[in-house]
Amino acid sequence: MVMSGSGERVVFVVDAPGDESLLVGGSIARLLADGSEVTVLFAAHAPQGSTAAPVSPETVAAARAALGESDPAQWRVLAGLGSGDRREALGLALAEADATAVVIAATDADTRQAAVDAAGDAGTPVFLSSRVSAAAGQRLTAIDVSDQLDRKLRALAAYPGRWSVNDRVVRLVDGGEILVTGTETFVRGSGAPHAAQPDPEPPTAATRLLAGLMALAAGILFGVLGTVAHQTTLVIGPVTVPIGLVLSLLATGTLLVGLRLVVHDRLVVLAAAIGLLATVFLLSLRSTGGSVLVPAGVLGTVWTAVPALVAALVLAWPRIPARRPTA
Repeated sequence: MVMSGSGERVVFVVDAPGDESLLVGGSIARLLADGSEVTVLFAAHAPQGSTAAPVSPETVAAARAALGESDPAQWRVLAGLGSGDRREALGLALAEADATAVVIAATDADTRQAAVDAAGDAGTPVFLSSRVSAAAGQRLTAIDVSDQLDRKLRALAAYPGRWSVNDRVVRLVDGGEILVTGTETFVRGSGAPHAAQPDPEPPTAATRLLAGLMALAAGILFGVLGTVAHQTTLVIGPVTVPIGLVLSLLATGTLLVGLRLVVHDRLVVLAAAIGLLATVFLLSLRSTGGSVLVPAGVLGTVWTAVPALVAALVLAWPRIPARRPTA
């Protein structure tokens, strides 16, 4: 919902007349003042379950004028919204308005879901009024409507059958009070939240083979570097730190674990493990000249045993499926 005045066409969906002024009246007034087109769609002529009297067309007209809208066709009860065709009806209304954004301030769950689904079908950005959404832990978009506060209060005063307005305090007929402030907040939503995200396409045989060859080369490289460096020590006073062995084990462990976490393919991890362990084994053999890169001792034993143990654990670790987001 961009307050730029550059051709914005915003559709507001609310339950009944009066809700638009209470929940999003300041945003409506600001959009109209900025030259944007605003459409307000009501799900019903009167709020459900309320003891308040039905809202008359004259009352709606007074509130509309207070917020700055002169075209009565822009505010209407949407036919069919109360039936099972509410999603289709909303979709037609969004197409008619050529909406660039949809603001949902409806508390009725079915109406709210139908609006979200219709916006998702049209690919239109969705904003949920934070008063009617579970906004905990979500990033809020705050709209400064302090300059439109007088308009909002006049629009609220047009609905004496639903509440009374005293300064900035709205006292509901059914009980309760709401303080009107100069800020209205929204949560950025997404269309069609119940639609399952498509599973990624499985890698082809050629892709797996290429990844396996690259992992094999990486294993060989880490095996050579680790074998050369594992005997390096650092003397700090009376303590001798096997810095080469520590870094070599960290590097090889990171390689294997990282491949398993990122690639999620045991074949690739197996290729890296084969390259690593085969290289360590071959370099630990005595050469024709009699030299040994992995001499007998604690460092050599640890270097030959620990990478094999890490590889076995990484390969055997079960794959935990990712949790699908809930609606």
